Amino acid sequence: MPTCPIRVAPFDPTDPAFIEDPYPVFEVLRAHGEVHWHGGLGFPVAVSHQACSAVLRSPQLQRVWQDAKPTEAFGAFNLLHRNSMLETSPPRHTRLRRLVAGAFNRGHTERLRPTVQAVADRLVGDLVERLRDGGEADLLPALAAPLPIEVIAELLGIPTADRPLLQPWSNAIVKMYEYCLPVAQQAEAERAAAEFVGYLQDLVAHRRRQPGEDLITDLVATLPAGSNRGGDGHLTADELVGTAALLLMAGHEATVNVLGNGVLALLGNRTQWRRLRADPALAGKGVEELIRYDSPLQLFERTAVADVEVAGVEIRAGQKIAALLGAAARDPAVFKDPESLDIGRTPNPHLGFGAGIHYCLGAPLARIEVHAALVALVRRLPGLRLAGQPTRRAEFVIRGLTALPVTV
Repeated sequence: MPTCPIRVAPFDPTDPAFIEDPYPVFEVLRAHGEVHWHGGLGFPVAVSHQACSAVLRSPQLQRVWQDAKPTEAFGAFNLLHRNSMLETSPPRHTRLRRLVAGAFNRGHTERLRPTVQAVADRLVGDLVERLRDGGEADLLPALAAPLPIEVIAELLGIPTADRPLLQPWSNAIVKMYEYCLPVAQQAEAERAAAEFVGYLQDLVAHRRRQPGEDLITDLVATLPAGSNRGGDGHLTADELVGTAALLLMAGHEATVNVLGNGVLALLGNRTQWRRLRADPALAGKGVEELIRYDSPLQLFERTAVADVEVAGVEIRAGQKIAALLGAAARDPAVFKDPESLDIGRTPNPHLGFGAGIHYCLGAPLARIEVHAALVALVRRLPGLRLAGQPTRRAEFVIRGLTALPVTV
């Protein structure tokens, strides 16, 4: 017999104390049920690993894009997301994913592996110089932010001179995923989206004339000649732009925040830092554990396209439900001693890259990036330590830091 979710307002996503450490709240919620009604958000939230997995995998729960309102004020933002693989459902999603995965899997991840390691080594080498003789530096602009930008720019074939444009665009646009965003930041997100759309349209036109060895060139090959109508075997021009934007925003935000949150966790758990330093071969498992321990994406929505039950709770067609990925990652029913960081943890079935049809297409590349950075850090800076109090972003959905001061 389906039940109604517990009708409580379990947390305030704008509360600085909650944003700083949401995990005690999640622990209390899990103890009282797997799904809870959140009055502020206006939909239920799943907090157990089982319930979150069901939300992500159920064919009755899909991504259903709704344009940001008023639509006339968010033309570029809506264009990017209306044509994004992440915001579509079958059968359109099936076509988009097949085409994008086909292009992505033409050796791009392996092509970039030496580039990733070279960029990580160079950035950590620069950091070594800055920390020499007791110096201090912020790990975010020194390593965590530029590494994924360089890699994704290489993936897409962005000219070197234009790469400084990418991070500000991504940072501004993803603010729209938060709740209760101020009007000024909404306007900034739309300005950034409009600039990014225009840039990508120009880049696509350039790659039509001058193909390269990049993902944009491979995706251009899927465009129908003389038409913006997609179909079986084809992307539309708007879908190509939406795909490129998704790869930048998802790839950049995930990696920079895994590295920021993860290095902070390691430096706060010296036993685990020393363990990784003594055995860098643990970095592969360590990447998975850092994603689990402090998830860079905390909440992911789905919409019911038919009545469905999640953990015994009925979700009516048209109703939203969210998976709280950070709560799922600390579920003691799945993870032994979940509040502890364990870089050798196995198995580690975290949901940090999603699950089901929307499982992150760029997960293999993200793993390579974080792995390369961790190995470079423990080898070149074994005495790395915090140099001051880190500061956390003021947003909940995308969890990360704004500063991570370090020294040796």
